[in-house]
Amino acid sequence: MIAGYILSGLVTGAVFAVMGAGLTLSYAATGVFNFAHGAVGFMAALLFYQCDRAGLPPWLSALLAVGLFAPALGYLLHRAMFRGLARAGETAQIVATIGLTIALPALGLLAVDLLGLPPADATALPRGVGPHPAAALDVLGVRLDTDQLITFALSALTAAGLWAFLRHTPYGLRMRASVDRRRLATLRGVDVDATSALAWMLGSGLAGLAGVLAVPVIGLDATAYTVLLFASATAAVFGRLRSVPWTFAAGLGLGVVQNLVAGYTDFLEEVTGLRTAVPVILLFAGLVLLNRSRERVAGSTAEDAPPPDHLAAVPPWRRRLPWALALAALLAFTAAGPEYYVGVAANGLVLALIFCSFVVVTGIGGMVNLAQASFAAMAALTCGWAYASGLPFFAAILLGVLAACAVGLLVALPALRLGGRVLTLATLALALLADQVLFQVDAFSNGTIGWPLPALSLGFADTSDPRVRVVLLLALVGLAGLLVRNLERSASGRAVLAVRSAPAAAATSGLSAPRAKITLFVLASGIAGLGGVLFAVSKESITATDLPAFSGFVWLAVVVLQGVRRVGGAVLGGLVAAAMPELLATWGLSAHVGAILFGAGGVVLARHPDGVLAQFAESRHRRRLRRQEQERERPATPSPAASLVVEEPADRASPAVEREEPVLFRLENVVAGYADCTVLRGVELSVRPGEVVALLGANGAGKSTACAVAAGDLPVAAGRVLLDGRDVTAWPAHRRARAGVLLAPEGRGVFPGLTVDENLRTWLDDPAPAYERMPQLAARRGVPAGALSGGEQQLLTLAPALVRPPRVLIADEPSLGLAPLVVRQVFEVFAELRERGVALLLVEEKATEALAVADRVAFMRLGRITWTGPRSEVDADRLTAAYLGVS
Repeated sequence: MIAGYILSGLVTGAVFAVMGAGLTLSYAATGVFNFAHGAVGFMAALLFYQCDRAGLPPWLSALLAVGLFAPALGYLLHRAMFRGLARAGETAQIVATIGLTIALPALGLLAVDLLGLPPADATALPRGVGPHPAAALDVLGVRLDTDQLITFALSALTAAGLWAFLRHTPYGLRMRASVDRRRLATLRGVDVDATSALAWMLGSGLAGLAGVLAVPVIGLDATAYTVLLFASATAAVFGRLRSVPWTFAAGLGLGVVQNLVAGYTDFLEEVTGLRTAVPVILLFAGLVLLNRSRERVAGSTAEDAPPPDHLAAVPPWRRRLPWALALAALLAFTAAGPEYYVGVAANGLVLALIFCSFVVVTGIGGMVNLAQASFAAMAALTCGWAYASGLPFFAAILLGVLAACAVGLLVALPALRLGGRVLTLATLALALLADQVLFQVDAFSNGTIGWPLPALSLGFADTSDPRVRVVLLLALVGLAGLLVRNLERSASGRAVLAVRSAPAAAATSGLSAPRAKITLFVLASGIAGLGGVLFAVSKESITATDLPAFSGFVWLAVVVLQGVRRVGGAVLGGLVAAAMPELLATWGLSAHVGAILFGAGGVVLARHPDGVLAQFAESRHRRRLRRQEQERERPATPSPAASLVVEEPADRASPAVEREEPVLFRLENVVAGYADCTVLRGVELSVRPGEVVALLGANGAGKSTACAVAAGDLPVAAGRVLLDGRDVTAWPAHRRARAGVLLAPEGRGVFPGLTVDENLRTWLDDPAPAYERMPQLAARRGVPAGALSGGEQQLLTLAPALVRPPRVLIADEPSLGLAPLVVRQVFEVFAELRERGVALLLVEEKATEALAVADRVAFMRLGRITWTGPRSEVDADRLTAAYLGVS
């Protein structure tokens, strides 16, 4: 008996493992958690089904769907969307992929309808890859069919092939290097964009394989593939979203555990849904126990800085005028419009009220919570139960809102430990658990019948009239907006923003991060709960299926597309969500069109993460700036001579030496910085073959920025970068590295998760000569670089340059934190490279060591080269002026 449960569980787990491995691979290589991974699997399964119905052999249909279509789809999505999302904040990443989750299946189903292909719905009976009908075989005394055996065999082959690819091919090494330290991989000549494209292609191929293998069991239900994604996410979480082998093992184990629970826990039959909720329970447990956020928590300035207020210069009345006009138009429509469409507007305002909860928890707090639909359902079901139990209606409404707040408090507890996308998955796991277990308790939800609710009486009218609902909801949305505004301007709101921007700094200032997070969750859940109750009142009943957990999945995407930081975005999102189905029906368009447009909004979000309202404000701001520039240009046009005036750096010595040829590498009047902060201000610097130029200066002078610009790691705002007379300013870092410009970055330029041997192979085809030069590395070739001492790591950084010397070596603080003996070895390497004709730009805090090896010296202060000349002209006064800023 137990053998049967284990073997059949391994088959189920094999599907989890394949899909989870693709999810882990794409996330580890790109940093984007793809909620549309299940949708990609659905698209591959849909193509497999259509090819099979067209008469192609099953193996050929699977090959086309998995080997050709799914990777091509992954590459297309990378080019159109994921490449931009990698630089966006977590909220934009989550919402954009949620949009794809909805749009991709709709696109596939719309294509089926337009092309007149066999329908892909509940009536479709897709077959597996194996023979049809499937033959039964005995394996260790357990009856399995050919589809199950093929599923397990293909999963095992996929695991072995993926392991071999990642461990024993140059492409796999580059991919793992990009996962380990993306920036350093670029500086080693790895095209991380191409590597990301490959990761998306492989990840999509694995999703396609899982979809094709699962299609005989779950059919062609797009929602089932999204559920499959979250079951597979459990395996990925236990692999810490980094280890493909551990993800595979966890997927297999999950399938076995689910089968054993189903077979040996008869006592759980009384708790409806608990058996099938095993993956969700394990997902939540894994998130809490294994994935505590040690870096960014609940949004930080690193990725989620608030957008600039482009309307700050606009008078308040001008800012409010469009909303006042829109309110007047809506009230006029409510008074004179058809009752049916007024009801549609009322439904939109109900959603707008619920969406205001996203403004609180995500817009203000920076925490992505996917349990808002569950809060709304909890309040509505509690209200219905309380009213049916004899409580007055207003008391039942209050009890429902309080119940939502209590659940919000419970959901807030993981937020105290988790952050970012991990918190997002945790809240979704809790929402799914409520859907599958709590809301299935008949005593609470009244089964499939649900609870009837009366209209809300206001004395002079009741909410059975949609016009009354519109006015009431406008008032409530206005109160929610006032609450949000006061929250933002209050001491509590400022504390929340401080915790969001810099949790550690907020804690040192005496602010309580737990209290701030709990306050936001409880307040947001109360708003969502009130909206859920009014949703039920408008519908005059509530059932457990009216507000499913996946509704919150879609709601978040809708409000973020409009602008989650503003109540106006919530209102606009609610009205759009209610009006879009009606418009499509009126125009005779398929409902799939709305979902596709929604997915297109996700693509737009990848380029404009702050939503539609912020995008409109930015466009208006740019038009205003263009008008101002045109007005300034009209009175007087600057003369050509004036436009050529360039500020010369102060106190430059030996200009003739700077212009001597040949120059191999040159920074020419370079201006660069970070965002709005300019660091380099017209830097002029050159290095010749076989020459060491020491760049010295105080901390904050701009030396590391100059190194980053030279290596292509930081773009320039003005000026040029020349390599052997060729302008390489526009070249990315990996292209400069391949051309021979190598940066040894500040700290340690190693990949800590790769072994010593693998680190060397990122630059060398054969590391044997490096081991001959540095025997101490040969003895530790199989050790992860992160386990080496600081000195060994620095020698590992420079060892490839001895075997395959670059044309230009840029060393940023190479002796930082090293023992004197190791420092001497490092500078001996520099001396040897100089003898071999390498041009060296050396940034070093220890001026004595740098001057001992340098041929020329350049002093930098406040982003400018203040002096450059031969080593022989450097004296104590010049050093004092360079480091202390005195003359």
